[in-house]
Amino acid sequence: MSIQTIATARVTPEVQPPLPSPRGTKARNGQPHSIIYPDSDGQPMADNTKQFEAIVAIHSGFAALYKDDPTVFVAGDLLWYPVEGDNRLRAAPDVMLAFGRPKGNRGSYKQWVEGNIAPQVAFEILSPGNRLTEMAKKFAFYQRHGVEEYYLYDPDSGDLSGWLRSGENLIVIDEMEGWVSPRTQVRFALEDDALVLYRPDGQKFESYLELLERAEQERVRTEQEHTRAEQEHTRAEQERVRAEQEHTRAERLAAQLRALGIEPDL
Repeated sequence: MSIQTIATARVTPEVQPPLPSPRGTKARNGQPHSIIYPDSDGQPMADNTKQFEAIVAIHSGFAALYKDDPTVFVAGDLLWYPVEGDNRLRAAPDVMLAFGRPKGNRGSYKQWVEGNIAPQVAFEILSPGNRLTEMAKKFAFYQRHGVEEYYLYDPDSGDLSGWLRSGENLIVIDEMEGWVSPRTQVRFALEDDALVLYRPDGQKFESYLELLERAEQERVRTEQEHTRAEQEHTRAEQERVRAEQEHTRAERLAAQLRALGIEPDL
């Protein structure tokens, strides 16, 4: 699949089953219907290890970046319902960021419950099972419902595309190499055909394994510093003991000289 063609692909509407009656309408027993917004669409988060690892790396990187900001909600594979009363109109971005929304557990992102704030940034990671029509529908959904920045990455080919909102439309970003997200200030790079994201402070988004490796390196470095400090303390103690021994010997020699009637020249 060429991800450059997604924005221009034709989308044929699918026939959907009827919606439950809108909230407030009466059933036969006189009780109002309640619309259910499922927390799962029954689809797996990823189809293969490459896709899964990319999703986890992007999600955990942004979660770490905004861990101290209570007003940024970061989610992965979470159903987003943009319109109250329509439980068929939904999408589940592989990663999404909602600025102006608090952290916390959610079964789904119901936009009308979230101050009517649409997620501003969305990522999709392609797998071999994704169809062009499916991705074109997602593009149309994100464009229609207010996503500001949309990024699409294929870990198999290394292809990376992005779109930035201008008015009512998402406009393709001509060059993604070195691109800096206006909303997050995160820099995009392709290194050895793999997507690498850099935080505003220049640090690279790290995978869980990379974090473990860095933590182990820090542990080893700390142990080495502790060992060197202990060795320095031991050497200083040995020098102190030697100095005391020299002083004791000098005092003993002086006492012996005085016993012989010789005043030592100290």
